[in-house]
Amino acid sequence: MTSLTQVKQYGLYVNGEWETTAEKMEVLNKYTQQPAAKISVATKDDVNKAVASAKEALKNTFSPYERYQVLMKAAELLLNRQEEFAEILAVEVGKSIRESRGEVERAATTLQISAEEAKRIHGEGVPVESAQGSENRMAFTVKVPVGVVAAITPFNVPINLVCHKLGPAIAAGNSVVLKPAEVTPICALKLAELMEEAGLPKGRLQVLTGDGAEIGEWLLENQDVNMFTFTGSPRVGELIRSKAGLRKVSLELGNNSATVVHKDADLEKAASLISQKSFNNAGQVCISVQRIYVHTNIYPAFVNKLKEKTEKLVVGNPMDEQTDIGPMIRLKEAERVEEWVKEAVEEGAKIELGGKRDGAFYLPTILTNVNDEMKVCRQEVFGPVVAIAQYDEIDEVISKVNDSDYGLQAGLFTNDLQFAMKAAREIEVGGLIVNDASAYRVDHMPYGGVKKSGNGKEGPKYAIEEMTEERIIVLNL
Repeated sequence: MTSLTQVKQYGLYVNGEWETTAEKMEVLNKYTQQPAAKISVATKDDVNKAVASAKEALKNTFSPYERYQVLMKAAELLLNRQEEFAEILAVEVGKSIRESRGEVERAATTLQISAEEAKRIHGEGVPVESAQGSENRMAFTVKVPVGVVAAITPFNVPINLVCHKLGPAIAAGNSVVLKPAEVTPICALKLAELMEEAGLPKGRLQVLTGDGAEIGEWLLENQDVNMFTFTGSPRVGELIRSKAGLRKVSLELGNNSATVVHKDADLEKAASLISQKSFNNAGQVCISVQRIYVHTNIYPAFVNKLKEKTEKLVVGNPMDEQTDIGPMIRLKEAERVEEWVKEAVEEGAKIELGGKRDGAFYLPTILTNVNDEMKVCRQEVFGPVVAIAQYDEIDEVISKVNDSDYGLQAGLFTNDLQFAMKAAREIEVGGLIVNDASAYRVDHMPYGGVKKSGNGKEGPKYAIEEMTEERIIVLNL
């Protein structure tokens, strides 16, 4: 291992400079639970200075082609340092090294897509001359940056989700004040170094570390912040929306993702994909499979097949090449999942597999005999737990999937085109994945939810729409 072999100290990145603060916060190695780094804790003055620097940077020309060049160079540098960033992810998140490499590769792709989209931002002609009295006028629209974007990112995907906010914001011509999760900030800080090396102009990116609630509150108080883009809990998302006023807000919040396995599904394929996409990153993914609805005709066979696939997953040291699943982000989160499973069992659920905790590790767990009012079904587990229920009729299962406060993505395994199209029309989600699990995502697709899963879209093309304003220009000829 080449990264984080010693406890390194990191400062704030403000106006192109690294600044240390008096107060520090430890970042733990999630496997050993030993300190991996110390980060500076931003004060309110630091936050206001960062916002002022971001605003000032907007005065300097930064053309679309220059943005393209910076983002493409950043992607190249990131790929060149893939192993370094992957090792950091494995340490600060507890994600397996193989999965971490995949995240770094995806992050580079996100930057590349953002770079390409920087060259495609355009307006349109508006035929104002068709209105009586406007025969001598012409009009067109242009897209302009919103200004200063405050980006608040979560712990679970701390390089790619940063790139999903930073890449489109820079591509659109904005400045960014980035607040990464306090438990996984190192990748974001290293990315700032990389962006500087790629030629990002001074002031276009600020990175603030420390207490998330405090920094978030100070950013909301600062009226020079023009937009907030946040990924995290519905509770915090609702708080941001309530305090942002008339400023733009894009929210990617929780989910308790459902995947349906119909009677005509390929069971081998369904079990294999669901096993992979339920437990990666210890289930700490917004679109991880949580609720599984299986047609009664194939229910016993599917449960056995899923158990068979899941039993092969290796839980252990994230740095081990054989490991599939590492620890959860905090001991208290593993303890919470343990309590939720115990509560479900007390209410009648059956543990088919797993159901055990070892420190911050929670074994991949399959529950049956569940009902929709159990926490493991009704709320977002955000851990390596799936709950399997049966259904008989198509309308019944669509109703069950929709019986949720959330609506980010859902999966459906079927070869019945009529069912697939009915589900596409009636299931209340931002995305329906047919013949794959709910956790399918590629980085250029639109990604966002409905209900308490948030508003707005990620995916560079779609995020740029969120991060720009339309301005009309009318010429009187």
